[in-house]
Amino acid sequence: MASLSPLLISLFPHLLLLVLFSTPSSSSPNTTTIHSICQSTPYPSSCLSSMHPDVSLSRSLHLPSSFSLLSFALRSLHSAITAATSLSSLLSSAAHHQPAAAAIQDCRDLHAITLSSLSLSSSLLQSNSSSTLPSVRAHLAAALTNKATCLDGLASSSRRPLPTSPLLSSLSSAYELVSNSLSLLPRTSHPHRHGRRLSAQGGFPVWLSKRDRRILQYDGVGGYDGMAVTVAKDGTGNFTTITEAIGFAPNNSEARIVIMVRAGVYEENVEVASYKTNIVMLGEGSDVTVITGNRSVGNGWTTFRSATVAVSGQGFLARDLTFRNTAGPAKGQAVALRINADLAAVYRCIIDGYQDTLYVHSFRQFYRECDIYGTVDFIFGNAAVVFQACNLVAKRPILGQSNVITAQSRDDPNEDTGISIQNCTIVASDELANSNVSVKTYLGRPWRIYSRTVYIESYIDGLVDRAGWTPWPANQSVDSLYYGEYMNVGPGAATGGRVTWPGYHVMNYDQASNFSVSQFIYGDQWLDSTMFPYDDEI
Repeated sequence: MASLSPLLISLFPHLLLLVLFSTPSSSSPNTTTIHSICQSTPYPSSCLSSMHPDVSLSRSLHLPSSFSLLSFALRSLHSAITAATSLSSLLSSAAHHQPAAAAIQDCRDLHAITLSSLSLSSSLLQSNSSSTLPSVRAHLAAALTNKATCLDGLASSSRRPLPTSPLLSSLSSAYELVSNSLSLLPRTSHPHRHGRRLSAQGGFPVWLSKRDRRILQYDGVGGYDGMAVTVAKDGTGNFTTITEAIGFAPNNSEARIVIMVRAGVYEENVEVASYKTNIVMLGEGSDVTVITGNRSVGNGWTTFRSATVAVSGQGFLARDLTFRNTAGPAKGQAVALRINADLAAVYRCIIDGYQDTLYVHSFRQFYRECDIYGTVDFIFGNAAVVFQACNLVAKRPILGQSNVITAQSRDDPNEDTGISIQNCTIVASDELANSNVSVKTYLGRPWRIYSRTVYIESYIDGLVDRAGWTPWPANQSVDSLYYGEYMNVGPGAATGGRVTWPGYHVMNYDQASNFSVSQFIYGDQWLDSTMFPYDDEI
């Protein structure tokens, strides 16, 4: 937060006018121009109320034009300070009401992550490079997701009235300006790349350090000359719990910190905080290295806090592990793995639960050759995420439930988020396949009105209902969502009987290509350094 001084925030209206309406020859802003710009944003009144022209100052200051893209985020920070005060007051009033207190704690944590995201966005934009725009857009979209998660938690956990009005007012003011900022921030694109495949055993990028090469070549035997720590339940490693190892890792590390987790069942809820960056968690095999917990909404946790493993630290990598939540199908939402961290990748892992197994909460994520098990909405959230060569396995739900594979929650049309499922296999678990119970299974349903999910060149077994997709129970609009299918195969892949919603598409090649690794998550800019394999061909 040091880079965003109170003086800078106080100058926001003048900076905004200068950078939004100045050209190299810099003419003075006028009311008509301000009104025109604000009318193009989702919340024009919030935009207009934040602007107060000061012509003399805007003529005298000279700042990089890229700073204009930060202006609304700065104002959001200022408004969010009030929200933090309200949260502290609310937490005190809810101290004896555990579900509400947990939801408010979620809000506080998410609010802190938002402040950090906007601070980082400030630094990125001041580099004056268009290459930083995807990252800034990812951070702003994550901030909006944080707000939605906060409000969802408060709404679902309050059994008695709480004094939420100051909080809701502060959140509304702050995040309307974040949404406006996202709407004005340009998207960047680069040419489609075809046929490129990085092998896990292939060559290294030229920029990857020798240290990281040694780390990422690790095959489960030996060590790294002090560059990694080992967790072993039998006491033969540096630590006996994963939580201890993460606590030992340096904060805000720019280098990868490798935690090698030896075979065993680790019964612990693990949190990788936002300041624990570039954590690499390596198991000895997903069949032998298991992290398990049993938190659920049914036993008093929020969905956000129910995760067996929760990751907020940027650059997180996981390989050859199982993440499991054993709460069971009757306990409601029970997350096995939650990731709200940018540039996160998971390879050759099992993610096992029932309802809400994998929470792809926010930012850019990638999953390769993973087995993901669940029942209701078992892949859900608002990340920009690509799944490749994964097995998506529907389990047997409680009586009367249908299985839904995805519930994507994009609620702003300017968010670059969605779920892209490529070359995956959609099948039933043995328990479900061998049961005498009839269970409908759907590819997805819209958690929010701009929900976006695509299935590309995947195998869809006959368990998937002919309609393919199902509406959200609240009867919300299906006009603004985007659901797509392209060149899938298998008994459940026929599109002839699919839903007739305006937002459903049988995609062509060009449309499907927009959801490739390089186009959708800019993976060609960061996945090479993970040394995990990926395909960029559709």
